[in-house]
Parts: sequence; structure tokens; C-alpha cells
Amino acid sequence: MTMHGGTPTDPASDDAADRLHQLSMTILMTPDMSNFAGNVHGGILLKYLDQVAYTCATRYARTYAVTLSVDQVVFREPIHVGELVTFDASVNRTGRTSMEVGVRVTTQDLVRQTVRHTNSSYFTMVAIGADGRPVRVPPWQPQTAEERRRNLAAERRSELRREIDRVTAEIKQTAQDGEVTSPS
Repeated sequence: MTMHGGTPTDPASDDAADRLHQLSMTILMTPDMSNFAGNVHGGILLKYLDQVAYTCATRYARTYAVTLSVDQVVFREPIHVGELVTFDASVNRTGRTSMEVGVRVTTQDLVRQTVRHTNSSYFTMVAIGADGRPVRVPPWQPQTAEERRRNLAAERRSELRREIDRVTAEIKQTAQDGEVTSPS
């Protein structure tokens, strides 16, 4: 038995299998997680973001997953010691051996009872087999309007990553050729 939303579920049921692409993890931010400014250290958050993306991808693919890339880690607002931080992750898109996992971070001030959205980021995770090589992931199809929106956005981010790779290769080639150009 597992817990989802406070309700025990049978992992073999269709409903539980449909939710394998989603994961939520909540952690209390403690003083040992603070930086010199007294807020939660960004590196701590990056660690948790990666762990949540790994767990979501591994559970969905039912095999070990590794981080290939991370997009758009923007710390919109500081997170404070004593806040409850929730990491909501979902598989937004699958490829042949990879998955995009989106992670939304919200914080709750337990005293004031306020909730803030402090971060969203996108991880490209690759499923790895026992031999250490990439393996196929089960195809995922969005079922709701929100999942379709996330899937289309993930597809666009994938296109943008390919464009960034192309431009980066051009820049490297230009540097190797010794050409210097100034922007127009």
C-alpha cells in the first residue's frame, strides 16, 4: 500500500498506475539548511529538486533514472527557515529513453498560513538499464487539459534546447576558427 493525497491506494490498481507520473514531497526547512543571509541555501534546494525529479522519473519508468539536464532554475523568492516546502513533480513528456519532469516548489509559512510559489524547474531524465545504458520508457499520454498544456510546453522547451545546442556549436566552431564577430 502507498499513500496518495492521504488515501491508501493499491499500486497495482489502474488509478494508482495512472498517477505514477506524479509525485509530491514535503520537507520542513531547518536551521542547518540556511545560508549566510539566514535563508535556505540554494544548493539545498537544488539537491531536493534533483531528488524529487529522480524519484518521479524512476517510479514512472520503473528503472533507475539519471539527470541529463536542468532548465530554468530561477529562485523567484527566498525560502525561509521554518517554512514547509512542497515539491510537486510530474512527467510532462516522454521521449524514447528520456522524460521531462517538471517540479513546482511552494512554501507554506506555518504561523501566518500563507503559501507562496517560489520556484519551478524542468529536468530531463534518462532511464538507465542494469547494464548502465539508456532504455526505453513507457510512452506517456496526457489525460487532462493541464497535462496537455504541460506536454506542449515541454515539447517547446525540447525544441529550444535543440536550438541552444545548435547555436552553442556554432559559437564553439567560430571560436576554434579564430573568428571574432560583434553583435549587430
